[in-house]
Amino acid sequence: MDTPSAKEPSVSKTEFRNAMARVCAPVNVITTRGPAGRGGFTATAMCSVTDEPPMLLVCMNSMSAQCDLFLRNGRFCVNVLSHDHRDLAGHFAGRTSDMEARYAHARWEDMPSGNQALHDAMVSFDCVLADSRRVGTHHILIGEVVGIRVRPDGNALLYFDRDYVHVPTRIGSFGG
Repeated sequence: MDTPSAKEPSVSKTEFRNAMARVCAPVNVITTRGPAGRGGFTATAMCSVTDEPPMLLVCMNSMSAQCDLFLRNGRFCVNVLSHDHRDLAGHFAGRTSDMEARYAHARWEDMPSGNQALHDAMVSFDCVLADSRRVGTHHILIGEVVGIRVRPDGNALLYFDRDYVHVPTRIGSFGG
């Protein structure tokens, strides 16, 4: 099997972004609160890493004014949004740069780590930062999950083809 050489044409940024737009992903608001202050942003780049110990990762643009805040706080909360959170996703995606205004659009609950969780998120993962790495333009934040809150109902908000979509949840109808 041949290994591509560094001299071969690579995939362009635009080509990659257009391809990734065709990947459906859950929409999340990532929050932090700690000694460095309170912050939050909207992200689709989140996934599980391992279940023993329970860990997940989030990707955050290194050029974000909040990146240092998240790293200094050493903790974050992943709030998986439901379809009724579309406006909230927009606020945390940068519709406003005023952090207090972003938080004013929802109800929040304190988690044991000090993070704040969205009261009616589909699920909230309270994390302590276990590791972080800069890769290209982003930081990968790896968090050990220290608490979970789950909402028993609702439909997930997804992002596909550069737009928000939702897929109705049918709990209890698997395999049928």
